[in-house]
Amino acid sequence: MPDQKIILTVLGSAGGVAKAILSVLERSSQDVHDPIHPFIRSCRLHLVDQKQKADAYYQSLLPRLFPQTTLHQFDLNESGKFRDHLLRTKTTHVIDVSWADTVQMLDCCSELGVKYINTALENTMVDENERLAGYSLLERYRIFEENRARIAERKSTAIIGSGMNPGVVQWMALDLMKKRPDELPLACYIVEHDDSIYNDPALIQGETVYSTWSPECFLDEAVLNYPMFMKKKLPLMIFGQVYEQDFKVTLGSKTFYGCLMPHEEVITLGKTFDMETGFIYRVSDYMTNLLHAYLEDSDPLWDWEHHVLDPAVGEVGGRDMVGVLLVYPDKEIYKYNVVASSDVYPEYRTNATYLQVACGIYGALSTLLLDKIPEGVYFVDELLLQTESRYGEYLCYYMRDWVEGENPVSDGLLLDRMRLRP
Repeated sequence: MPDQKIILTVLGSAGGVAKAILSVLERSSQDVHDPIHPFIRSCRLHLVDQKQKADAYYQSLLPRLFPQTTLHQFDLNESGKFRDHLLRTKTTHVIDVSWADTVQMLDCCSELGVKYINTALENTMVDENERLAGYSLLERYRIFEENRARIAERKSTAIIGSGMNPGVVQWMALDLMKKRPDELPLACYIVEHDDSIYNDPALIQGETVYSTWSPECFLDEAVLNYPMFMKKKLPLMIFGQVYEQDFKVTLGSKTFYGCLMPHEEVITLGKTFDMETGFIYRVSDYMTNLLHAYLEDSDPLWDWEHHVLDPAVGEVGGRDMVGVLLVYPDKEIYKYNVVASSDVYPEYRTNATYLQVACGIYGALSTLLLDKIPEGVYFVDELLLQTESRYGEYLCYYMRDWVEGENPVSDGLLLDRMRLRP
């Protein structure tokens, strides 16, 4: 296939998610078998961040693509500057992994016919309103839906929430549901066990929050929001701390207890299907015990150091397992991906969690470049149900470690799985 010309802008290019997707795109530009190789090897790449990194950082990360790359530094909250950037650069596709307002970014892109991808719903105004702290995800979702129909009327296409979760997990859920097409599950749980932590205890410092992704966003889910799930297509809250209780997950011989946290895919799957949905998440024992110790007063955690686990600093032990568990009356079926940072870093120079997110972005970009997707604004489950997208096929080019199985008996619905922590 001859080269296909696209102009790609990445928002939030100095962050960890951007580093992962840029690493994947660099590989794509060199791999003739990669499905979007003809597009990426000849693309123009514009990297935008409020606090941009030096040229040397990107030259090292993108040896093949850097000559086609231009760096920009400006505040995306000034939407006029973003609009001018799109016009001046003639951008055709935007990957948004910034914290900028989703509706504002999407508004600019749809007005100019630019195709748009992001990984999560963002709204700074909501995040800064303390009265909404327990419900911030639901409020971001409400604001997005209020503006969605207006934006969708324009001649553009957007894929919203296409990281790992949300993103890849919706594809996993729908793929599993095909195995019993005549029976709707009683429940669909997104499950994650990420026990990543530095192997060297000397690298673990006091008064520090460790996470494999944004510690600020992790704390937002872990200590500010109420535990949330969907039932009868309605969001329901448990009025307590996330770490006051946990929930049992069984995946064959693997069993763990995780906490119930609000997530975009819980809402979208729960509104699409009349089944109970929830996200059950367990982090390392170190962070689990720390968060439980600060149940009564979590305010100090915001003043501590916030550190993203980085294999460049020291060897990161553990693995990130993300999957889907479908509950039926007679059994459970599951599918998950599991990756270790120690395997990921030599090849992609990032940690396991960020690579998983990057695979979801790659799947969305590939479907916009290769598939005939009708104009519209889609969450990933909607994309798969309403179009002929080959999203799952594309993401599997880089995400290859899958485990599927079934439990002959079920642990039940959420309240059956719950235990109160002492």
